[in-house]
Amino acid sequence: MPHTIDIISDVICPWCFIGKRRLGKAIASLGQPVKVRWLPFQLNPAMPKEGISRRDYRTRKFGSWERSLELDAQVAAAGKAEGIDFVFDKMERTPNTLDAHHLIWLADKQDIQDAVVEALFRAYFTEGRDISKRQTLINVVAEAGLDRSKAQTLLEGDEGMDALREANELGRRFRVDGVPFFIIDGKVSLSGAQPPEAFLEAFRQAT
Repeated sequence: MPHTIDIISDVICPWCFIGKRRLGKAIASLGQPVKVRWLPFQLNPAMPKEGISRRDYRTRKFGSWERSLELDAQVAAAGKAEGIDFVFDKMERTPNTLDAHHLIWLADKQDIQDAVVEALFRAYFTEGRDISKRQTLINVVAEAGLDRSKAQTLLEGDEGMDALREANELGRRFRVDGVPFFIIDGKVSLSGAQPPEAFLEAFRQAT
């Protein structure tokens, strides 16, 4: 029976991107199929729909822009070790991610969820694209293979919102207060961008 892993994450969480890389290494070492499902978490649920200046947001959150730059440097170093080149200097806005999560839900229905999540991470973190703009967001997911017209229609309606609320309920059940958060086979959980060895141990525990 293949393992399943639910990943609760946000597309503007750099550690979620790093965790994705580390999980990928663990799955490659495991040598057996793993079904991965990406579930939503909003780091900033009260974020305005159009997002806000990243500099303003990070300065308020961490007390100073200098402190934000120090943290960015730490993340960049961790990312480089995983083959990710973060371009924090090109990221002008911190977006509201509800639309992105909505499209990730649609991608699951088309069996291209992982590709869409990867595209969103890359667009925001390594290309500096402003995914607070709906058209940019649609372009990113369409480039990853999601049907453009279906993506457009989805964002103009309410389809899939119940599923997003159910995913949020799962997060509450596991007392998720930060991401990334990984749930293996519905019973073993890990928090944070763990090293591949930790994922392999969790898969063993779940067997």
